[in-house]
Amino acid sequence: MQSIFIAIGRSMRSFVRLDVFGHLIWPGIVSALLWVTVAVFSWSIAVGSIMGYIEGLGWVGDRIGASVWVASIVLLLVKLLVVLAFVPLFYVTTAVLVATIALPLMLDRVARRDYADLEQRRGGSNTGSIGNTLASLLWFVLVMTASLPLWLIPGVALVAPVLGMGWLNQRIFGYDALMRHADQDELVRLRRELRPQMLLLGGGTFLLAYVPVANIIAPAFSGLSFVHFMLEALRRERHEHGVSMLDPEPDGASGGKTASTAMRIES
Repeated sequence: MQSIFIAIGRSMRSFVRLDVFGHLIWPGIVSALLWVTVAVFSWSIAVGSIMGYIEGLGWVGDRIGASVWVASIVLLLVKLLVVLAFVPLFYVTTAVLVATIALPLMLDRVARRDYADLEQRRGGSNTGSIGNTLASLLWFVLVMTASLPLWLIPGVALVAPVLGMGWLNQRIFGYDALMRHADQDELVRLRRELRPQMLLLGGGTFLLAYVPVANIIAPAFSGLSFVHFMLEALRRERHEHGVSMLDPEPDGASGGKTASTAMRIES
């Protein structure tokens, strides 16, 4: 838990940096404009389709037809369900934009400042990132679509997106955060060993999607948190295995420029 809080704290510190802040904002704005437009034009169709499905469920439809109060309560729940359904849709769209475009740019800036001692072993790639994102997104859509009927059960519509997005976050952001600095073995092993913590971090940061205004940056902030969490885990991993970090030369050396030394194994 401590490592999760440290990662979130560092992400809040990185948040105020101008070279990072812009990449936290634009994916959410683009996604919000897209889904608000879709919601305006599809609201009546979505609500009507779900109500029609419920009314066709035998005794449930009979209860709705026999009582105005029951019909009103069900209609209210259906509208709430549609609203809640747009939250993960917005989040997923933003997360894809973050994973494929914004996060690699943020990763460069954050790594240069906070993790310059880590050697880049490039166990992953941008192509691998895109493939991982698309495969993870496909599984997410299939599972969430299959679970939609369960969302009518009170509480499920709140819990299911958190669990689903926690899984999706750790799948796509866990890879992206390590793809440049970890080697292939580290990339696979760390994501496997840290999966419980990654699920907790992914689900916890997703909750920002339900907070007005903060929801615009929620996916990007989640990605940034994974960068800090995974790179710190990689740093700790190498230190425990006796591999020293890359040390920048003191200021003033080589004409005042900072350079990294070669890796060396501690005795």
